[in-house]
Amino acid sequence: MKRIMPIVFCVALGATLGVVSSIAAPTITEPTRVQGMPGYNQPNQYLTRRAVKVADNMEPVIDNTEQNREARQKLEALQQKTGKRPNVVIFLLDDVGYSDFGFNGGGGAVGNDTPDVDRIAGQSLILSSAYSQPSCSPTRATIMTGQNMAHHGIQVPPMYGQPGGLEGLTTLAQLMSRQGYTTQAVGKWHMGDNVGSQPQNVGFDDFRGFLSVSDMYTEWRDPEYNPEIALSPDRYNAIRNLPFNKSDVHAVKGGKIENLYEINTETIKDLDQKWLAYTVDFLNHQKQAEKPFFLYYAPRACHFDNYPNDYYRGRSASRTTYGDCMVEVNDLFKKMIDTLEANNELDNTVIFFASDNGPEQEVPPHGQTMFRGGKGSTWEGGVRSPFFVYWKGMIPARKSDGLFDFADLFNTSLSLAGQPGAALAKQVPATTYIDGIDQTSFLLADKGVSNRRSIFYFWNDEIAAVRVDEFKFVIKVQLADSVTQAGYNGGFSGTIAQPWTALMFNLYTNPKEDETVSIRHIPAAIPIAGELQRYREVLKKYPPRTQISLKQ
Repeated sequence: MKRIMPIVFCVALGATLGVVSSIAAPTITEPTRVQGMPGYNQPNQYLTRRAVKVADNMEPVIDNTEQNREARQKLEALQQKTGKRPNVVIFLLDDVGYSDFGFNGGGGAVGNDTPDVDRIAGQSLILSSAYSQPSCSPTRATIMTGQNMAHHGIQVPPMYGQPGGLEGLTTLAQLMSRQGYTTQAVGKWHMGDNVGSQPQNVGFDDFRGFLSVSDMYTEWRDPEYNPEIALSPDRYNAIRNLPFNKSDVHAVKGGKIENLYEINTETIKDLDQKWLAYTVDFLNHQKQAEKPFFLYYAPRACHFDNYPNDYYRGRSASRTTYGDCMVEVNDLFKKMIDTLEANNELDNTVIFFASDNGPEQEVPPHGQTMFRGGKGSTWEGGVRSPFFVYWKGMIPARKSDGLFDFADLFNTSLSLAGQPGAALAKQVPATTYIDGIDQTSFLLADKGVSNRRSIFYFWNDEIAAVRVDEFKFVIKVQLADSVTQAGYNGGFSGTIAQPWTALMFNLYTNPKEDETVSIRHIPAAIPIAGELQRYREVLKKYPPRTQISLKQ
């Protein structure tokens, strides 16, 4: 018992000091001295600052009053000029790593040049601490619900007809539609194949794409990757007869799925070009429309297995199928931007650019990250996404390490649509807890800082870690090499472990998370433990739910 006393004491004391030691403070937008004291206070650091409750069923926020006022003034001026709310675009990639783009040190340096993405990123707010969930379906559901995976319950991707999806949840598309937006989804869905979870039944006016995930359409067909299935007629037919949709599809709100053609190892090569054409056609139809639009654009790239079309095959310097598809991603994004500009819609469109999780590490070739771990894990490499926000003339070009959770896309999009802050609480059932935070002022203020105090990392419905400032307090980890030392091990390999006390990493001095500092930094651990205890109380009042999970 004596050995565990330090952390038990830390958690108990933190539960108290997490409230009473939090100090109201002015917003800091640059390093600031305090007279008579050494060092500097830094922007986006809230270890000792109080977060303010905005509604019982919403995460508390850092009160940055002055930047909130600045952001609202910008939005009001733009609406007077355009006569409508801004368009919102979420451009969401699949399994692309933090370090794959030039704006984060990759691009040509890793054999897949991304000049146009990097050019627009250079005119944007680049966020270096934007957090997804550990894998694709949980992340996509977080964007659509404003909830983490414990609350929305889609804790692993539903595969090959498995149950579990958005049915019964309040979605971003529904609420944007309620605010008078035209809602369009294009590309990968993967938030439930069942009828009630399909995009046309959860708020989208129109959908073109596929319902599941890239490898489900090809892996069992391809003798190079799965000869045990592809070259066994009985096994092949068993997979083919499973109840999952195998086509590129189209649907309109309230209607039925229309199968356009079956996706196989040949037709998959042209999916992203066909979806791009559909997106461009949508944008052209929205030119000078009275209603603003919400576009959720989710290319197939770059989830394994990658099958580049003839134009892009070998086009990357790396000459890998992954690199070739990254080069195509650059062109997809450029075409979307060019279309918006040609239609004079760029000034009134905010664009969120992101990947749904870190790189897949079990199946090469794959993406790059400077952090430890990859897809499927709560190590930084699994959940730290390449991310920027572009809004011509509205968001100044800069970089920030302020915390941003993908759940914040929900609140921020609806804030731009006319439901800021606490107003959003009334748009969802009282039993629904919104884990997102309205980050509008962080994005729009010239020197905006984050309105979020902490990030929570989840493994299924359990807290794995919490980050406040540069410190990450870890209570559950994934050990990819614990069982198999050979081959490619990643976030879906190995075992789950629980430290006998707790670990803490300084992500500035140790981004690889291989040197714990918890004992030396107990003064920092105490308020972080208090934040952990605060959210545990949230989970008692708003319990986790499970739509689909692999938890035993």
